Amino acid sequence: MIYYYPPASPQPGFYLVVRGRGGVEPLARAVREVVRAQDRSVPVSRVASLESQISDTLQGYRSPMLLLALFSIVALVLAAIGLYGVLAYAVRLRSREIGVRMALGAGLPSVVWLVVRKGLQLTLVGLILGTLGAFAATRVLQGLLFGTSTTDPRTFVLVAVTMLAVALAASLIPARRASRVDPMMVLRSD
Repeated sequence: MIYYYPPASPQPGFYLVVRGRGGVEPLARAVREVVRAQDRSVPVSRVASLESQISDTLQGYRSPMLLLALFSIVALVLAAIGLYGVLAYAVRLRSREIGVRMALGAGLPSVVWLVVRKGLQLTLVGLILGTLGAFAATRVLQGLLFGTSTTDPRTFVLVAVTMLAVALAASLIPARRASRVDPMMVLRSD
């Protein structure tokens, strides 16, 4: 259905959507010819593809979304660095305990698991608190989302899995250091 508003109408104009094959310019020429054949006083201006119309409409939302994406990446990196720092410090403090465990027969997998488990425990606490905070902040982000709800379960699961993977990676370096503790050096230092 096409709406036509005469020049005296308070409406500034109308949009005509045409579906066809080929580029925008050949269709624009054909539409201009048809409109001129009907009424020469009706101007045809601002011809654009649907993709460019959608892009122009969403332009105001791109900058905030890019900024949010950048902040998300920075937050993920900071979380990984923070978790790495906490675990590296904990391994340093517990080096005697780890050395004694290894001297009493603890294998490398159990020492690695000791450190990784601590990192995953900290991450799970952070995920629970972060999920609660995300649910509280959904109303703020509601106007920036298209094609998904603010409580999309797939998004929350993807974020949790990503954070767990980053936590696992951040835990492996301190866990590797813990597995290299020399039990004899630790026992001699006492």
